[in-house]
Amino acid sequence: MNEDFLHFLWKNKLFSMPLTECYSGKNIEVLSPGQHNSDQGPDFFNARIKIGETLWAGNVEIHLRASDWLRHKHQSDEAYNSVILHVVGDNDTKIRNRSGTLIPAAEISCPKPLLEQYLFLMQTDKWLPCQSYISKTDQFIMMQWCEALAVERIGDKTKTIAANLQLTKNNWEESFYYTVAQAFGLKVNAQPFLMLAQSVPLTVLAHHKNSLLQIEALLFGQSGLLPDTPTDEYTQLLHREYAHLRLKYSLEPIERQTWKFARMRPVNFPTIRIAQFASLIFKSSTLLSKLVECQSIDEVKKLFSANVSDYWLTHYNFGKESEKRGKKFGDSTLNLLIINAFVPFMFYYGKAISKPELTERAIAWLEQLPAEENNIIAQWRQFEVKATCALESQALIQLYNCYCQHRQCLKCRIGRQVLSPIVR
Repeated sequence: MNEDFLHFLWKNKLFSMPLTECYSGKNIEVLSPGQHNSDQGPDFFNARIKIGETLWAGNVEIHLRASDWLRHKHQSDEAYNSVILHVVGDNDTKIRNRSGTLIPAAEISCPKPLLEQYLFLMQTDKWLPCQSYISKTDQFIMMQWCEALAVERIGDKTKTIAANLQLTKNNWEESFYYTVAQAFGLKVNAQPFLMLAQSVPLTVLAHHKNSLLQIEALLFGQSGLLPDTPTDEYTQLLHREYAHLRLKYSLEPIERQTWKFARMRPVNFPTIRIAQFASLIFKSSTLLSKLVECQSIDEVKKLFSANVSDYWLTHYNFGKESEKRGKKFGDSTLNLLIINAFVPFMFYYGKAISKPELTERAIAWLEQLPAEENNIIAQWRQFEVKATCALESQALIQLYNCYCQHRQCLKCRIGRQVLSPIVR
């Protein structure tokens, strides 16, 4: 048993009855367990309890052992002076507040079946702790939980956006440029792509918005992927342009070794992604402004559907000719860009500038996109939990990664339903 479980028992009033005060032996009636506090200070605010015939209103602190109060140094913290009840698993010592007043205490335990169910969820080695119960979950609870999980996942992704915004000193267009660059790198080359974007300021690219060759020269040169010895006319042109531009803007390229090519499909090679990124920059300046103007998913896809210059139609790498093939983003890849970059950025941007219509539009785009196909979604299908759109697949990914995998059942609405008919 851990402290989180004691919180769960207290919040849902699932402890074994009767509950008695340790020092007086008087019965305790819990009229309201209070409001759960996830920040600093007592665990529950504004609780209402009766000890014997006396009504108390105030805060409740919960510990596995009463002595944890001393170990956490609450005795010297004024925030704990208003505690009216110390709820513990083991009352191993008397606790007094800063005024020297003895704080009432109560030991709680839970019914054996509930404890056994909890221990099973915590200790099982199954992929999904509650897989025997998931099909019986109330569908209304599941629907509400999915919506909350999807927003939570977007929130997690916006942490990177916030970091980019800080790096750019609150320049939204530059931050979006960084975010798009990371998305172009997918998981494998996200960091090298961010480093590339940081090495070539958007203002520099804007000076050359009318020349795709110069944009390519800047990006390929700064990537470190441009060969030292050009073997064809195109590569020679890039070399000449880059030598001039590097000197003009005092640029330093990143290391070639930063990029990963191994075990990748050629269409996902960094060279192809950089060529696509260059075409996007060439085709559309002020990308964020254009994204905000998009009302539908089709408009977003049209805006960000970047092809490559002629050289890359017959190459996957410098100097190695291949069969001619178009290299636009496939629909599934473009969907991933929207899910992982454009939706979080639009959501974050809408909140930051107090335009809820943008955050609502971002959520609506997830509802319009098909569900992703990956190992996690395939596993959920085995338990008859199917995602019908990207909003739901994002929710299921968040549920597994942040709750199921770490056995955070007490923080999961499904886990709480499995453990108790009382769900807060």
